Amino acid sequence: MKILVAVKRVIDYNVQIRVKADGSGVETENVKMSMNPPDENAVEEALRVKESGKANEVVIVSIGEEKSKETIRTALAMGADRGIFVKSNSNIEPICVAKALKKIVDTEKPDLVFMGKQAIDDDCNQTGQMLSALLGWSQGTFASKIELNENEISITREIDEGLEMLKLKLPSIITCDLRLNEPRYASLPNIMKAKKKPIQDLNIEDLEVDTAPRINFLKVEEPPKREKGIMVNSIEELVSKLKNEAKVI
Repeated sequence: MKILVAVKRVIDYNVQIRVKADGSGVETENVKMSMNPPDENAVEEALRVKESGKANEVVIVSIGEEKSKETIRTALAMGADRGIFVKSNSNIEPICVAKALKKIVDTEKPDLVFMGKQAIDDDCNQTGQMLSALLGWSQGTFASKIELNENEISITREIDEGLEMLKLKLPSIITCDLRLNEPRYASLPNIMKAKKKPIQDLNIEDLEVDTAPRINFLKVEEPPKREKGIMVNSIEELVSKLKNEAKVI
């Protein structure tokens, strides 16, 4: 069994996001970048499946600028076998990512595709679902537990009403939730070994995917700052202000 894991390079979750002065986007220059956190869970789960003896290869794929190779190397240091890097000098939308991933899936022919449930930069939560539709494969989103059998995979996913359990036939697309596992840290020896693991280089043009944007961003703004709160002396005063000033009751 082969597992393909899609990962994305994003601004590190510990970094305070700053909007560019011209409002054209957010600052990424000289900002710490890292692997998208839910993608780390996807890599970890793929490695656990391989370590259980149910898979023999874990392939990492990332689409983006040249520095996205660092994200692939991180996954290789965690234990993945090889990487595929698709270079794109511009940010491409989820549908374009899904179409590029479909071309790679058609070539690699994996049995499973793991990815994070969503990226923390745009929060679109679309790529996995779009890839499933393009391939005609079963899909399980927001997986917080995964059990793999011979020809099917069982997942538990969190929904508004509680937990939902699904059984899917392979091949399948699985998007991973943060509650799925605890990603491992790469050891120094594995970081050194990762430098020798192969990464295949492609250009987005090689995959014949139309990357023309379908959405135009007019302006990016920071949310308005919250006004300072006030102290009230009694419940009656609080109710009065909620009713007469805030008009929420």
